[in-house]
Amino acid sequence: MAWQGEAPAPSVPAPRVGDEAELLAAAREGDAQAAHRLGKLYAQYGDRAAAKLWWERAARLGNVDSAYNLGVWHEQHGTLEEAVTWYEAAASTGDAEAATNLATILLEQRGDVAAARVWYESAALAGSRTAARRLALLCEEEGEQAAAREWHRQAAAGGDVASAHDLGFLAYSAGDDEETVRWWECGARGGHADSAYCMGLYLHASRDPEGAEAYYRLAAKNEHPGAASRLGGVALSRGDLRAARAWFEQAAGAGRVEDQRMAGFVCVELGDTSAASHWFGRAAAGGDAESAFNYGLLLIAEYGDLAGGQHWFRQAARAGHHAAAVELGGLLSVAGRHGEAQAWLSDPPPPAWGRPTEPELTARAELAAAATGRGGGVALDVADLAEVLGTWDVVTRPLHDHTDVIGWLVRRSGVHASAVEHLASVRGTLLRPGSAPWPSPGELQHVLATARDLRRRLGVR
Repeated sequence: MAWQGEAPAPSVPAPRVGDEAELLAAAREGDAQAAHRLGKLYAQYGDRAAAKLWWERAARLGNVDSAYNLGVWHEQHGTLEEAVTWYEAAASTGDAEAATNLATILLEQRGDVAAARVWYESAALAGSRTAARRLALLCEEEGEQAAAREWHRQAAAGGDVASAHDLGFLAYSAGDDEETVRWWECGARGGHADSAYCMGLYLHASRDPEGAEAYYRLAAKNEHPGAASRLGGVALSRGDLRAARAWFEQAAGAGRVEDQRMAGFVCVELGDTSAASHWFGRAAAGGDAESAFNYGLLLIAEYGDLAGGQHWFRQAARAGHHAAAVELGGLLSVAGRHGEAQAWLSDPPPPAWGRPTEPELTARAELAAAATGRGGGVALDVADLAEVLGTWDVVTRPLHDHTDVIGWLVRRSGVHASAVEHLASVRGTLLRPGSAPWPSPGELQHVLATARDLRRRLGVR
């Protein structure tokens, strides 16, 4: 098209009903603006075919807005080749929105990352914060962290709170505390609930529970289930069971099985067995072994339902719950089913890690899991991370001088020094992000096995 590369046409006045005759006459005489306005008028009438006809005439006469509208028209009608043609025509004149839409089609429909990046960059340089953010995410996927930060900064400067949130994570993973706080605070002020929650976790991990609570409350106002869960824990630590119940039930309503379980425990403490049954039952049906065990206990103790109790004990025992296997064995023995009872009692699953981990450490675990799960990555398991951190905390607690903590653990436990060193290294990464890359899922499982071996050898339950 000969007009490509020319300066964009000036803004066109909106057409008015009654202008048809005047616009039609001008458009037929080759007036590009009149043809564009006539197309808009037909679009207002709902006559898309006529709108397309006049936009095509206007676009061929050099009207950029018509070229853009044709791109949208063809994209909506699934004729993507034509959409690409018209978007490219408009984008080549510097139209940022057309360039953004073109890049998105090239990326999502054709998988052409290189071409998409060219057009996203063109749009970003023209001031599109949407393009800047998409470009930043592409750079992250390619491992270009410095470039990703620059494009996220441009998007955030334009008011994109999601990019501010991402900048907080990039800074956190690099160990830059000042930038972490800056960007998560920026996101939180912009109403980004995840930023407020992450800021709360960061402060909690930094042993500022009061500051953390303020950010949790800010996130909870936007219905953030993780923040509600944390506030439930805060209320529980203060002995405020009613507030704890309200927060845990808010989080539980979002489908979080761990909070359904906690809601069940709090309802038991408040004497509301009906509500406790409801929450334990939902969590048990969701696959939570601890809830299945407690649901079984509740059915037997409150309702005398031995069959129901046996059912849920079996579910929990099959999922590896030690106490459920023992209780199930006892019930089966009483029922005269000695063979199955003996099978559960003679070889029950080993007891799981049952000690509560310090809130500061679980906050670090959540941040690490969120950081590794960004951008479609494989998120590390929060419970596994918390178990690693909690194990180290418990097994080293008797030691007053930590200058040779690895040697001390090796001597006491007999675990190989390289395994303990690896555990210490991963723990250090979790507590001091940026000191080393995040562990891989396989590495975490290896370290978790070391942690469990340490506890077994040291007799820690």
